[in-house]
Amino acid sequence: MTPSELLTEAFSRIPETVDRSLDGLSADQLATRPAAGANTLAWLAWHTARGQDAQVAALAGSEQVWTADGWVERFGLPFPAEALGYGMSRDDVGRVRASAELLSGYLHAVHERTVAYLGTLAPEDLDEVVDEAWDPPVTRGARLVSILDDCTQHAGQAGYVRGLLFFSR
Repeated sequence: MTPSELLTEAFSRIPETVDRSLDGLSADQLATRPAAGANTLAWLAWHTARGQDAQVAALAGSEQVWTADGWVERFGLPFPAEALGYGMSRDDVGRVRASAELLSGYLHAVHERTVAYLGTLAPEDLDEVVDEAWDPPVTRGARLVSILDDCTQHAGQAGYVRGLLFFSR
């Protein structure tokens, strides 16, 4: 297995995990908070896709799926197109309202773009420094692992929130 194939396998688990969390829930259920001020399933799914989209597009030197493929218009959220979810207020988190189909569709479109990008990488590409603002400087491989880690954490949180809201009562 090449490094690209390994990363593809790991990234492929994210949409599967998020889809299980969204399955069968209405937009109202997806916007429910398990506790005051907590993240909603809708926000977690959206932020997972947005973070991956923005960061992989930056690595690939391409436009984000969010804007290139019209997802920003389909969602119609009250935020600037560049919003990713980082630093959002509790009120902003609550403004992320969407159907399971829309959330899943966007995440799958991002996943397809990620897999296509990963398929272009040779093992030596992973050693290229892509961000010198850190000590040590960040390589392409380290950035991809960071993106993967963030996405898997949020996907796991989505599963936990679903369990808290709908299966623990």
